Amino acid sequence: MMSDGDDPRNPGEPEDPQEGMSNGERGFSALGEFLSQDGWKFRQLEGQSAYSTSYTGKNGDFRCYALVRTDLEEFIFYAVTPVRVPEDVRAAVAEFITRANYGMRIGNFELDYGDGEVRYKSSQNFEDLPLTREDIRNAIYPAIQTVDRYLPGLMRVSFGAATPLEAIEEIEGSDEPQEP
Repeated sequence: MMSDGDDPRNPGEPEDPQEGMSNGERGFSALGEFLSQDGWKFRQLEGQSAYSTSYTGKNGDFRCYALVRTDLEEFIFYAVTPVRVPEDVRAAVAEFITRANYGMRIGNFELDYGDGEVRYKSSQNFEDLPLTREDIRNAIYPAIQTVDRYLPGLMRVSFGAATPLEAIEEIEGSDEPQEP
């Protein structure tokens, strides 16, 4: 006699819970499993294939969003800075972000000119492939480490304590050759 969880095609073996799911849906399931197993405290955003979480770094606390575009088979991770850039310094912050993004290997900063939100985005396309733990980890951790690294410079530019160039040089060091 079969139990309700048995697959009639494979007697004695439980049904695969991911059977019938699209690759994008399996990717979202993998994301939830990763966050849970990696010790993140998170909640699913209602009606979305997205989770909200937070991260405390050395330089600040960040709101984070991990989402899967199930239709496009894309994983996107956002780390949102704790500051809204005042309107009168958004051009300076845009310069700071442009300088920071130059040469950035994984992800990029974004500035919403409408409300001053600054976030870092990292993403992974997994079209026709499984979304793996490594894919997820390699999108999340560089994003939060980068935001934490650049946050002091962002704050200094946002509140007039440094020019964009000064702030980037403090973070990255000067690329100019030094005279002997």
